[in-house]
Amino acid sequence: MKPQVRKGQVPPALTREQFGQRFRMRFYDPAFRGEDAAIERLEAIAYDGYCQARKAPITRKAGPEFQDPDYDMSVEWYEARQRLIAAQQRWCDPGAPSRVLVICGSPRNDGTCPGEMSKTFRLAKIAEDALRAPGIETDFLDLSLLASDYDRHIHPCKGCVSTAMPLCHWPCSCYPNHELGQVNDWMNEIYERWVSAHGVLLVTPTHWYTMSSPLKLMMDRLVCADGGNPDPTRTGGKDPEKAKVLELQGWDYPQHLAGRAYGVVVHGDVAGIEGTRRALSDWLDWMGLVDAGPQARLDRYIGYYEPYATSHDTLDADEAVQGEVCNSAHALAEAVALLRKGELSAPGKDLARPRRK
Repeated sequence: MKPQVRKGQVPPALTREQFGQRFRMRFYDPAFRGEDAAIERLEAIAYDGYCQARKAPITRKAGPEFQDPDYDMSVEWYEARQRLIAAQQRWCDPGAPSRVLVICGSPRNDGTCPGEMSKTFRLAKIAEDALRAPGIETDFLDLSLLASDYDRHIHPCKGCVSTAMPLCHWPCSCYPNHELGQVNDWMNEIYERWVSAHGVLLVTPTHWYTMSSPLKLMMDRLVCADGGNPDPTRTGGKDPEKAKVLELQGWDYPQHLAGRAYGVVVHGDVAGIEGTRRALSDWLDWMGLVDAGPQARLDRYIGYYEPYATSHDTLDADEAVQGEVCNSAHALAEAVALLRKGELSAPGKDLARPRRK
């Protein structure tokens, strides 16, 4: 039976006036008024790109390494793919230093509205210092830059997987989308940093019973690491019918980040820490990462039902939680070393999964 592609949800295209209103909001500052004529010309070019659907305005022929060598492939996507290949080669090199990616999941820093650093940042830095002691090379990813950097984004996942797994490309090909102005997406850099890491330590606050929004954005965009299609020419780019047929022929759901060790540190002040720690651990398990043991999976309250205003002081006084974060880092370092020597058991990793999804 031929797969059916359901249509009818997309709203009408913006009118010329609607497009212009949105485009010009980037130039709301009166300092731009002397350049209104230039802005008008840029707006006309951008609107033409919108009407012509120029998602990827610069392309190259895919070449012989892809199923369809004549496919017009985004140069930006191809370059991101090449960086991931090089990162995976570094990861596989037994002579390369062990590398751990420490992720600060809070959106808060003292360069934006709160005017104060986050406790998450402090805990992540404690972990980073502990990791350096055994000679680990660390990479610190501070997701709060989404809130404080100019025009930096992690654009939302568009759910291509739910149409068919092969439609979700590795790395993600949904962005940049120049037609819609969805640019400056951070994820191509973040993919490379995950691939380069032998271990990953996630540190997050609890926001409304779950992880922070920047961390969740990154998680959703990492769906392509679990089953994603490394050859977009096989689906003709984003052709849903081709992707459905390909999945139904049998898809192997490659796990592009499998074999890396992980630790998780979740903190909060009222509720939700255990569920968040479990959710993050389940997610990483699902992607084929290897947990670094119970001490590397930590959930703790800092100032339980105490005022927010003194929470940093509470963290200063809580030397036990600081020590536990150090232990999380040390356990992860041990797991990385054992994994790289082939001495860490991960029972079941070579078993065929009856349900591949």
